[in-house]
Amino acid sequence: MAHALAKDLPLYVGSEVYRRPAFSGNHPLNIVRHSAVVDLLRILDSLPENAFRVNDPATIEQLAEFHDRAYIEALQYADSTGRVDPEMRARYQIGTLENPLFPGLFERASMTVGGSILAAELACEGHVVFHPSGGTHHGRRNQASGFCYFNDPVFAILTLLRKGMGRVMYIDLDAHHGDGVEDAFVDESRVMTVSIHEADRWPYSGAAEDRRNGGARNMPVPREFNDSELDYLVRNAILPLARSFSPDALVLCCGADCLAGDPLSGMMLSNVALWDTVSDFRALDLPTVILGGGGYNPWTVTRYWAGMWLKINDLDIPRQLPDEAVAMLSAMECDLIDDEDVDEKWLTTMADSPNVGPVRDAVKSVASLVVS
Repeated sequence: MAHALAKDLPLYVGSEVYRRPAFSGNHPLNIVRHSAVVDLLRILDSLPENAFRVNDPATIEQLAEFHDRAYIEALQYADSTGRVDPEMRARYQIGTLENPLFPGLFERASMTVGGSILAAELACEGHVVFHPSGGTHHGRRNQASGFCYFNDPVFAILTLLRKGMGRVMYIDLDAHHGDGVEDAFVDESRVMTVSIHEADRWPYSGAAEDRRNGGARNMPVPREFNDSELDYLVRNAILPLARSFSPDALVLCCGADCLAGDPLSGMMLSNVALWDTVSDFRALDLPTVILGGGGYNPWTVTRYWAGMWLKINDLDIPRQLPDEAVAMLSAMECDLIDDEDVDEKWLTTMADSPNVGPVRDAVKSVASLVVS
């Protein structure tokens, strides 16, 4: 039986599709992520049935609103036949080490887009919507890129615009530049894309001086970027940009690879600082879609995204996790992290210790540049 919904009830969008095997071998995404977040929240009895929304995959027609039909058909064909010929691999960047072919790829990729479309529709009804399976921000109109086959944040933004939102602000906190989303809206004055990312890291774009046609703001930050520096950028750059742009809705890309302990970044943020940052954006009181993104340490990803859900529901973060949760986290594996480097706190607690520190000149310079 359907439950009545309060307008302000946060909603979680997900699918059982993400429990199926996907990336394999030594691929960085050959780890448990999305299903672990759901399982941890259910262990904590913090994901009620009436808050969980199962989405459908995006249709071909929906996907073609942004992606080239030839690319969509190529990905569908490769998935159905289980093979990619050299010409297709070169043209569409599928079947590579970075963007491998695996059974069920097309359904999984289109499910991610369908989730972001649903999340945006629900946000327009007055909900804050959490879709951690989203955040494939490198996907290109006509090819895969950076482990991303489609670009679901683009569809969240397009849906908000179609639903009547006059201006949408996209804020990307992933360790890697949100290049695919920035490129998608380079000629769209109704969208501002903002990206904090580690400098001199793949995809090697997103310079602080690069505003494209005016709607992009980029904040490349140095290695070991800390909580104090994130807070400085939020207060001195992002919130002022939001006040001047005056968006009607927000899309947040909350990749977990900016956390301390991630094997594919040198950033050193705590999950506490990121939760606080999202709370700052929620205080703008706008329709908001919160997506996931990168993240290659299964322990830090799971704790961050599960804690995010607790925070947006104003639930307490447990100081110590129950035995069932500890057992679940202890059973996780990651080829990119040696056993001796697994921090015991990743297995027993939810919240990281804050990583406060000095705000370096490079960070101050980036903040002043993007608001000038």
